[in-house]
Amino acid sequence: MSADRIPSFSVAELNTAVGNLLERGFAPRFLVEATVSRPQLKKGHLWLTLTDGEASISAVAWASQLRQLRYRPEDGDGVTVVGKLNFWAARASLNVQVLDIRPSLSTVLRQFELVRRRLEEAGLLDVTRRRPLPRQPRTLAVLTSVPSSALADMLRTASERWPMTRLLVVPIPVQGSVAARIREVLGRLAEEASALGLDALVLARGGGSREDLAVFDDEDLCRDLAAFPVPVVTGLGHEDDLTVADLVADHRAATPTAAIVALLPDRHVALRELQQQRQRLRDLRSRWLERQHQRLLDRRQALALLTPQRRLQQLRQQLEQRRALLRALSPQRWLKQGLALVSNGQGMAIDGVKGVRKKDTLTLRFQDGSIETVVTQVRPQNSSSTP
Repeated sequence: MSADRIPSFSVAELNTAVGNLLERGFAPRFLVEATVSRPQLKKGHLWLTLTDGEASISAVAWASQLRQLRYRPEDGDGVTVVGKLNFWAARASLNVQVLDIRPSLSTVLRQFELVRRRLEEAGLLDVTRRRPLPRQPRTLAVLTSVPSSALADMLRTASERWPMTRLLVVPIPVQGSVAARIREVLGRLAEEASALGLDALVLARGGGSREDLAVFDDEDLCRDLAAFPVPVVTGLGHEDDLTVADLVADHRAATPTAAIVALLPDRHVALRELQQQRQRLRDLRSRWLERQHQRLLDRRQALALLTPQRRLQQLRQQLEQRRALLRALSPQRWLKQGLALVSNGQGMAIDGVKGVRKKDTLTLRFQDGSIETVVTQVRPQNSSSTP
């Protein structure tokens, strides 16, 4: 190749040409999945190295952008960076300007496991600590972002199920490094729980990625939830999402709407139950009236048996029975059968030979008269004669 056909540049011109080439040929914004290495603040700017184990590149979040970031990475954190290329022509230096940065799923899950293990060792995940939910709460505190579709769904569901419950909606941020702000709200609510008449607390956030729920893995926030004075119900993300806050809560619902369903009874079901109870009361009253009616009939029948005429008839029957008994036991009946009644001179009945002596005067009474006789001999049983 001849020398006159090779482009010629000064260093500044070369660097400028490279910069122009990168600017025209590379995407203005891109995503980078990487691990953070050696993050450090210099003059308000956050400098860090992004690596994937095989290659690395410098990155910087300028102070003006850093104040807007909701997540501050630490050494070894997996991250997803929204960035653009910065090329300094003066030094031919290339790095990634960080526009936004979020923890990767691996970082979130590592933090989840770390906090879960600590709280489990502290006994805060023991299922025996869970408190029963109120059956018909009068006041609920709902902590969620305002406005949001999750809040709209909860308000609609509460109105449909049990409009008698008062919902105290407390706005909170639900994404990014906002655990301190949520804890501040929780602290104020805990102090005023009794004065506000709170029966339960709902901590809710609508759908999103698992990384978006990382704030609910914050250890201090979860400890505050475990110590809250009334039962806590969480409805965070989707059904498959699980945070440490769900583990310390008294009840974990799959979604924000499910949290309201878990706390509030269904007024239509309650109405059917009341109708069934009313019918049971009516049945009980009917059966009671039937028993009382039958009792009155029984008493009327008993009173009918106690009328003077009936009583007189009963007395006559009793007298007749007694007469028949007396006739059956009458001495006259035995006299008619050939027996006699024996009495001594004093008129006392003699039923044996004991006490009878010779020359005693005895009276023998028959059915048609009596005979007086003098004893000439007494023969006791088993003895032929008595002297």
